Amino acid sequence: MPEEGVKLTPKSELLTAQEIITLARLFVKEGVEKIRLTGGEPLIRPDVVDIVGQLYKLEGLKTIAVTTNGINLTRLLPRLKEAGLNAINISLDTLVPAKFEFIVRRKGFHKVMEGIHKATELGYRPVKVNCVVMRGLNEDELLDFVDFTKDLPLDVRFIEYMPFDGNKWNFKKMVSYKEMLDTIKQRWPELERLPCETSSTAKSYKVPHFQGQISFITSMSEHFCGSCNRLRITADGNLKVCLFGNSEVSLRDHLRSGASEEELVQIIGAAVGRKKKQHAEPAVTSFPLCQDALQNPSNSKQWGHTFSHWLTLRASLPKQKGKALMKNKLTGQLFLPRSHPEQQWHITTGILQTQLRGYCVFQKDPSSTCDTKCLDTSPVGQVSVDCQSKEASSASEFYTMDLGSCTKVPRASDNLTHTDEEGRATMVDVGGKPDSRRSAVAGAVVLLGEKAFGMVRQNQVKKGDVLAVAQIAGIQGAKLTSQLIPLCHNIPLYHVEVSLSLDEARYAVVIRSSCQTWGRTGVEMEALTAATLAALTVYDMCKAVTHDIVIKDVKLLSKTGGQRGDFSRV
Repeated sequence: MPEEGVKLTPKSELLTAQEIITLARLFVKEGVEKIRLTGGEPLIRPDVVDIVGQLYKLEGLKTIAVTTNGINLTRLLPRLKEAGLNAINISLDTLVPAKFEFIVRRKGFHKVMEGIHKATELGYRPVKVNCVVMRGLNEDELLDFVDFTKDLPLDVRFIEYMPFDGNKWNFKKMVSYKEMLDTIKQRWPELERLPCETSSTAKSYKVPHFQGQISFITSMSEHFCGSCNRLRITADGNLKVCLFGNSEVSLRDHLRSGASEEELVQIIGAAVGRKKKQHAEPAVTSFPLCQDALQNPSNSKQWGHTFSHWLTLRASLPKQKGKALMKNKLTGQLFLPRSHPEQQWHITTGILQTQLRGYCVFQKDPSSTCDTKCLDTSPVGQVSVDCQSKEASSASEFYTMDLGSCTKVPRASDNLTHTDEEGRATMVDVGGKPDSRRSAVAGAVVLLGEKAFGMVRQNQVKKGDVLAVAQIAGIQGAKLTSQLIPLCHNIPLYHVEVSLSLDEARYAVVIRSSCQTWGRTGVEMEALTAATLAALTVYDMCKAVTHDIVIKDVKLLSKTGGQRGDFSRV
């Protein structure tokens, strides 16, 4: 869902139920065998059950399908099935509830899961689950989605992220079919290809002995423009012969001006005859992969049989105008409305920016009693330095220095564990350690100032929901710790939680992160990385409002497990 929401089209401009049925009857008469109600979100339309019932009565129509975000599916599906609905697609880009809320800007993950299970209970085979795969957002969930098909009769359809006018698409954001397939085959080398129809948009595979299957919609890497037989009608009655194209023909206006059935057939046929041999957007036509499709023109008398099997009717209330509509047409038309791509990719850029900002400085201050090793990663001048006093006894004490002052804290070891005998960096060998339950909690505080704090509280920051994005960035950061901190082990995390709360007294965001695992090394660094990246993301999203932001109190609050015992900061 875009940050600013969507404009609702006035009801008078939408196709009425009777106009939808009139057009559907015309298309079916000319050879269309499948009609899909999609969106936007078709199930928010109050007369959707009645529309399905009337479509079911059309002689010659073989399939009535719905693509839905699944929020209302559990409640409506029994009535829809009774009315004649016989195919379901559910849009779901993540199996992580917090990430789901970030993408769609509302709660409802568990309702969607209930809808999927309800569909299987009512006998839909398969229940199709549409997942748009985006690098940095959900490509790490590929194996989880495949595993989702193990005990359920699902067809999880991985869809390549596609370009649309205004969505700032670039090749780096797209995860190709081949890359997805390679990742999955590493886990399930026995994956087998399934046969498919000539006009199918999907390449289907199945893990032997799994109830369900997976498919790939290769719109970019191996497009299917030449065999595409889809036509689409928007909620306000515009015919689109290509999802990517700007060209639309208003069937609603012709209907309301009294056009005859024969005239409508000629208008539709002329539009289909102009159908391009490849994606209509300039961003796509520049791709070499789109140059080899065969053009498949038809005249007004033949269109119904050449492009005969699938009409998509957009039966949703919200519709944006002009270029604003194109920004979200990829996900708004085929699937549920999603966040603006700037918000979708902010998670990735937030993580990358934190990698690029830091630099190491090794220095010795002649006037200080401390040898300092300093890591400066703060854009606002807050530097924390670990230092060991020259005069401290060998037993003894470990010092921390913040802006020049040294404080004693208990010390666990006299030796640095990440250096060898010659002082060079080395990774600790944990092979001989016993497995145990490990947990850690870390915290951070971001002082925003009154103006930025107010905007975060009112969710008015232009880049989007600061707290939701920071939460996801923290979770992602914990999982990427071994890639960000060179000498950290790559360990499986059983649980990661990041919470952000507002402290009005200090105009601050208070961050808490916790990580858990069962293994041979602790998760302190994972918890600290989560808190740090969440804090940096808050800074990044608010820096346009003010640079007077202070990140402070990044620290371990507690840990359990391991040879050195538990720790809790008072």
